[in-house]
Amino acid sequence: MSKIITDKEKINEVLTRGVENVYPNVATAFKYLSSGKRLRFYCGFDPTAPSLHIGNAIQLNKLAQLQELGHEIIFLVGDFTGMIGDPTDKAATRKRLTREEVAANAKNYQKQASAYLDFDGENPAKAMHNSKWLDSMTFKDLVEVASNFTVGQMMVRDMFQERIKEDKPIYLHEFLYPLAQAIDSYAMDVDGEVGGNDQTFNMLCGRDLLKATKNKDKIVITTKLLADDAGKKMGKTEGNVVNLDEEPENMYGQVMSWPDGVIINGFELATNVPIEEINEMSKAMVAGVNPRDFKMRLANAIVEIIHGPKPSEAAEENFVRTIQKKEVPQEVKSYKTNVKSQNIVDLLVETKLAASKGEARRLIEQGGIKIDGEVVKDIKEEVDLSKGVMLQRGKLNYIKVSN
Repeated sequence: MSKIITDKEKINEVLTRGVENVYPNVATAFKYLSSGKRLRFYCGFDPTAPSLHIGNAIQLNKLAQLQELGHEIIFLVGDFTGMIGDPTDKAATRKRLTREEVAANAKNYQKQASAYLDFDGENPAKAMHNSKWLDSMTFKDLVEVASNFTVGQMMVRDMFQERIKEDKPIYLHEFLYPLAQAIDSYAMDVDGEVGGNDQTFNMLCGRDLLKATKNKDKIVITTKLLADDAGKKMGKTEGNVVNLDEEPENMYGQVMSWPDGVIINGFELATNVPIEEINEMSKAMVAGVNPRDFKMRLANAIVEIIHGPKPSEAAEENFVRTIQKKEVPQEVKSYKTNVKSQNIVDLLVETKLAASKGEARRLIEQGGIKIDGEVVKDIKEEVDLSKGVMLQRGKLNYIKVSN
């Protein structure tokens, strides 16, 4: 078992870097972390998509900081709660997922999380699934848990108030989601929970349940959300999410496409670059220094954490060559076809540069598709494939199509 580190500066960084709020307060959390006692922290990740993303990496990074202090870390896969659907920030009811869909989505979650968390060594993080205890709950158990909460507590949630105003339905299972998350805290008997600030309500329900049933004062650490300096969030809903299973070159390019206002937040939340250096970069940008180089360093740091130093270096070289110098990548995927010509929309779908004909048409209309360096303007264009062509989607995705 690893030694518990009680260094005040390190504890202070855990409780302040990228942190929105600490419950019950920073002083109590600091006291707990300074006690020398090994504490148990967790964060839950519902498998509603096949990959974790950079927003999840913020919580993974905070868990990693606590792991470095010697505390027990639980990486919780919400394979049960993922079937319910978290109503947080949702103006309408989520589509419910089956057990099979959730299991398929979660297949590589631990592998992706291992970019930040150590699942081996002296103080290995534990991977758990909340179906282990939630599957076996009886109706009697649920009534027992529900007796610790009021309808009023649930109704104060912003998204429910908005739905009431818009005359949209609120389903009973959505009320039960915070209870299910609260039961996770009880079942694992945790000392603390980490989550994005949009999860505050759910995490505080777990704190209330532990207080009521075990007289335990659970620490809740809410992290800031990755957003630009105008407060616009980066994520799935906004269409600018970076998945942790993304190839290094694509990941690097996606970070480079972020607004300049995300750079400092990105360094603070998703990397381990010292805060002093981040502050210096912030001052330099305010003074008028071109943010491009800082963004390249951010992209490099994120790709290095997730894929390693060599892939990160190669991704940067690829970016410089293909984007800054506008050269074709050295390695381009090839696709063989038996036809001499094909409609551009059908070709994009067949080569998987577009997931559907609708997406292919949108890409063309937005000027996002090129053939041999020329922008495609007509969705009805017939592509001559007799001599081969270079298809390009955006700045990074190339496919050479030939007979």
